[in-house]
Amino acid sequence: MARSDPRGVLAVPVQTLRRDTRQDADLAAFARLFAEYEGVGIVVGLPRTLAGREGPAVAAARAYGTALAALMPGIPLVYADERMTTVVAQRNLSTSGVRGRAQRARVDQAAAVEILQSFLDRQRGSQATEGGQ
Repeated sequence: MARSDPRGVLAVPVQTLRRDTRQDADLAAFARLFAEYEGVGIVVGLPRTLAGREGPAVAAARAYGTALAALMPGIPLVYADERMTTVVAQRNLSTSGVRGRAQRARVDQAAAVEILQSFLDRQRGSQATEGGQ
């Protein structure tokens, strides 16, 4: 899970939530953190293949998004392509000197940051285009 600053410019990690299909504790934790950080919308990454195809992992991501939407009605939810975010996250962690077991523990958070940052950057780019700049 990642969040942005109040202006929607910079994405930062929050924590890794492991999926709990038995009790949905991760969904409850997500909702609690969302409220704590005064979230205004949700971006769920879609792990498409490099060819852009959707497989079982995308179906699971969409199911997670559906569960979040049911838990938090009225909150805008969008899906974003997350291809290559794990690779970029691993590279950035390595460049920062984070390796081995520590890297594995933080790669999901770093990938969430990449997904959200890409979304925020696209949003700012489309707003600049709409504004005639």
